[in-house]
Amino acid sequence: MFIIARLLICFSWIALLSTCDIDFSMLNKLEQVKKKGIIKVLTRIDPTTYYEGPDGYTGLEYDLALLFAEHLGVKAHFVIPETFDGILARISRGQGDIAAAGLTITKERQHVMRFSLPYDEITEQLIYRTDKRRPKDIPSLSGGVFEIVKGTSHEQTLLDNQLTFPNLEWDINSYLDTNALLYLVNEGLIDYTLADSNQLQLLQRIYPKLEIAFDISEPRRLAWALENSRDSSLYDEVNSFFSLIKQNKTLEQLLERHYGHANVLSYQGNCTFRRHIRQRLPRYQAHFMNAADQYHLDWRLLAAIGYQESHWLKDTTSPTGVKGLMMLTNITASEMGISNRTDPYQSIEGGARYFSLTIDKIPTPIPEPDRTWFALAAYNVGKAHVEDARILTAQQGSNPDKWVDVKKRLPLLSQPKWHKKTRHGYARGNEATRYVENIRSYFDLLVWLTEENIIEKNAMQIESPEPELKTPPIMPMLPQAL
Repeated sequence: MFIIARLLICFSWIALLSTCDIDFSMLNKLEQVKKKGIIKVLTRIDPTTYYEGPDGYTGLEYDLALLFAEHLGVKAHFVIPETFDGILARISRGQGDIAAAGLTITKERQHVMRFSLPYDEITEQLIYRTDKRRPKDIPSLSGGVFEIVKGTSHEQTLLDNQLTFPNLEWDINSYLDTNALLYLVNEGLIDYTLADSNQLQLLQRIYPKLEIAFDISEPRRLAWALENSRDSSLYDEVNSFFSLIKQNKTLEQLLERHYGHANVLSYQGNCTFRRHIRQRLPRYQAHFMNAADQYHLDWRLLAAIGYQESHWLKDTTSPTGVKGLMMLTNITASEMGISNRTDPYQSIEGGARYFSLTIDKIPTPIPEPDRTWFALAAYNVGKAHVEDARILTAQQGSNPDKWVDVKKRLPLLSQPKWHKKTRHGYARGNEATRYVENIRSYFDLLVWLTEENIIEKNAMQIESPEPELKTPPIMPMLPQAL
């Protein structure tokens, strides 16, 4: 028995050693990733890709990469090269599994890397400052300081245009990224640069003096890049993943989450909001913070609601009789224990409590951040009407737990054809949708303006050796070029 026991132990050790000593050269790329339990994602810090927000890391590429890692049953390890060129060089050499970095598909890049199915479409745009002369076409760019980032698709776009317009000239910047160049345009330090439409959509709120002169390219597709290898196992799985999330609308929902509210504010509205932040918000900021802390809210979201309601004016009164900074009705104020609706501190307290209760009443299956968007709509138009819109959404075959689907049905509540079929009848659904999207934009701006502001430091940062970062730094709001 003793000899048999020893033999069993030996056989167990041999089996264990053979499992640990895997010859990865015998596995295809997909099997290697699954065996290691990690997928290496090359990306960049940018509001269109990957950054640290108020609730942790986020960004469209970050969310997509996490979903793909979950799809594979592995963990995502994010690597942030110092430059945009570094991303392209690493993926073409196979020094990463995927490059999820807002990359446009170009013929030149297809020679050295392999692109997945596209997930979005953008155009390249010429950007100038609003108080400058607007260039109408490429010939009118002469005489201005025009800079673009080295290694981007923008470089090839200009070379292609130079064949038709030989006098077209520009400077290549090897040290800064597109966001830094956009900052320089916003400050009047250079005249022009190029940016992708999705990037400008997010950054125009932050740099309000930026304006689009014209599109300089045809629509271009964004996709993930992989090593140009004969082994197509990982590539095929990536394409299966994108086919799946397009079919089940997960991709549509993610695009709405990151871009659905981005172009709501006009230039004038943006400037007015910033002026009111300086002139009006300081009087109430401490109380927004105290009330938000008491009811477990983000004070900037609470302040954004207050701005949408009254522009932070304590004596505001609507024709329907709602009053005060948070525009509470008499009934709501009474229920929240508020005796004076025009007292800004009571109004903020009552608004915070009421919004907290509204969030709690949203059906449990609805996750964040959609849960908050539903609560905002309910704060504006009433929970009953939001439920009517959710029922219409389900009846029309879409998801009643997703804001991207329900916000398309809310406007139907103002049309007799539809509101006659609902339990609670007519509602100003269009207004509720605009209300939510405005607050999302105000909230984003407040988050950015109250986070550590390192714009100037990053705008002038010189290139340094490329580190691999296990966790990214706080979003500098100077994203790298596309």
